[in-house]
Amino acid sequence: MKAFTTENIRNLAVIGHGDAGKTQFVASLLHVAGATTRWGRVEEGTTVTDYDEDSIERKVSLNNNFANLEYKDTKINLIDTPGYAAFVSHARPALRVSDCALVVVDGVNGIEVQTEKTWSYANEFLLPRFMIINKLDKERADFGHALDTATQTFARSIVPFTLPIGEEADFRGVVDVVHQKAYEFDENGKAKEIPIPEEGRGLVDSTRERLIEIVAESDDELLEKYFENGTLEEEDIYPNLAKAIAKSKLCPVYAVSANTLVGLSILLDHIVEFAPNPAAHEAEYGYAEADKTDERMLRKYSNDEPFSAFVFRTIADPFAGRINVMKVVSGKISSDATVFNSARGTQERLGALHVLQGKNLDKVNEAQTGDIIAVVKLRETQTGDTLCDKNSPIVYPPVNYPESAIAFAIEPKSRADEDKISSALHKILEEDPSLHFDRDAQTKEFILSGSGQLHIETVVDKLKNRYHVEVALHPPKVPYKETITEQVEVQGRHKKQSGGRGQFGDCKCVFEPLERSGGFEFVDKIFGGAIPQNFRPAIEKGIIEAAQSGAVAGYPLVDFRVTLVDGSYHTVDSDEHSFRAAGRKAFRNAMEKAKPTLLEPIMDVEVFCPQEVSGDIMGDLNSRRGRVQGMDMRGNQQVIKAQVPLSEMLDYQSKLNSVTQARGSYHMQFSHYDPLPGNLSSKIVEQARAEGRIRTHDEDE
Repeated sequence: MKAFTTENIRNLAVIGHGDAGKTQFVASLLHVAGATTRWGRVEEGTTVTDYDEDSIERKVSLNNNFANLEYKDTKINLIDTPGYAAFVSHARPALRVSDCALVVVDGVNGIEVQTEKTWSYANEFLLPRFMIINKLDKERADFGHALDTATQTFARSIVPFTLPIGEEADFRGVVDVVHQKAYEFDENGKAKEIPIPEEGRGLVDSTRERLIEIVAESDDELLEKYFENGTLEEEDIYPNLAKAIAKSKLCPVYAVSANTLVGLSILLDHIVEFAPNPAAHEAEYGYAEADKTDERMLRKYSNDEPFSAFVFRTIADPFAGRINVMKVVSGKISSDATVFNSARGTQERLGALHVLQGKNLDKVNEAQTGDIIAVVKLRETQTGDTLCDKNSPIVYPPVNYPESAIAFAIEPKSRADEDKISSALHKILEEDPSLHFDRDAQTKEFILSGSGQLHIETVVDKLKNRYHVEVALHPPKVPYKETITEQVEVQGRHKKQSGGRGQFGDCKCVFEPLERSGGFEFVDKIFGGAIPQNFRPAIEKGIIEAAQSGAVAGYPLVDFRVTLVDGSYHTVDSDEHSFRAAGRKAFRNAMEKAKPTLLEPIMDVEVFCPQEVSGDIMGDLNSRRGRVQGMDMRGNQQVIKAQVPLSEMLDYQSKLNSVTQARGSYHMQFSHYDPLPGNLSSKIVEQARAEGRIRTHDEDE
């Protein structure tokens, strides 16, 4: 493929609710433009952008995938994004690098939950939008209803650029409101011009009048002309339509059916004519250093600027290896160039440049500002990195993903799986930065976190099918802790004689509780030589070792102070080991009197939800032993702040989805530990006993 100039490139993220038909829409655009020899169909598993086995089997897009087409000397890069709640956050990096979003709306259902969510993502990136009302050939499809839901949900500047001719199975053509022409389409998507039907002429005229009004409002001089003349001249309308769209003051709406190809060629005409090219962004901001402590610097979208590119997607391809996908923000780049990874401070040799058409890599010799390209087998580069000219370094900020909503403990099923799991998960994490994998230091479990249960299940399937690693999932253990509630004085005495040199250690200690988060303190208050100085640290070590196994249910004991007040030793039989054993015995003796109790982790939780369900959310948090701290409004969302025990939040995402119809989200972070109520404490003790966590004998006897 040839290199395209910046003004002849359109980068479009295809976003919307799951099942709105985004993947079929992309496949149909490619077919109408002649970019593919075969018309891909979702139901047959033959679309360009859903090519991996998991996506084909589930009929769900799992990550961002890429396609491109050439139409009227313009290269149109399409990023097909997921629409299901568990994967929708992947739309964020796609919107970050796109110059316009195509918001696909189901013509039957209108605006849905994830349409709102992806629209809010586009707002974050100040991105212009086209709205595509799809599936208008379906039974009960209603263009007017879908348009009304969009206008009510978003803004009055949503205006149809095409109106449908016919409805449901009779949807056969569109009226181009901008150019005042009408078209019917054959089964190959070819348009034939026809007269504008008289039946809907009034709607066409009123829509065009509204369009002229919004164009006038986008510019002060035009508004003055509009007030003077009551309308605008044609030469004032067309140039300013693209400007109004680029400023997000106008969102054009198109009537299409990806299943019958009706309306798609007119949409492609309008994308070339009205969608902004990359240079519509004046500049991209970044920093001179990766730590972002310096002043922001700007880099213009121009071939005359030094080269820089932002890496926004990594694909672990079983044949090609690691593929890094990037947008060229400034300058030009050619094959085999050496560039600087400013985020990691390393040099990278690019090798061949490619454009992605689904899973296929097509070589190009050069890429100019604004284009999206892929390179293979870079040594260090990951998603979120910046590649640039070493003499003009810049670091673009990476995309932030929402916090993980659900976590599972992940356990390899065999020793062979255990050996392979780390490298396999590393490759999956490269592809999907919204996943998190770490090891809980206390519970010793490997924890895999993601945005929903389906998200985690697809990772398990990928481990099995692609990397031949089988794992089991189960809810993660709650990291309970223990503490004491009474001050006690105890003796720890270790004496063992079995012929020859014996063992002897004796200490007297005061155990007392500390405030929450007080940790552990050891205070030496022995005066004189009751215990030699070199043996005293061994007592502390023995107490710390014993505290790791707790006293109630096998969890670490925290927030207590031990004061060493007295003891005795034997000149021959005493050693470090004897005093460590004495320390452990002092601990166990203290636990019999100090009334130990269980502590549970309490989380600071923020729940974002529609205002109308806030009462249900607060009621549910209260039922989870939560304490609501306050409420706030952010935009059109209610924010409820609460403190809730972690054990009550393990299944919260599914409940939140149910109450809010998946429009809600939440995040939480650790706050503090609180005593666990007695009725729940006994259950944890029983569970610990069943798991063999409670020690029933002294190993030092």
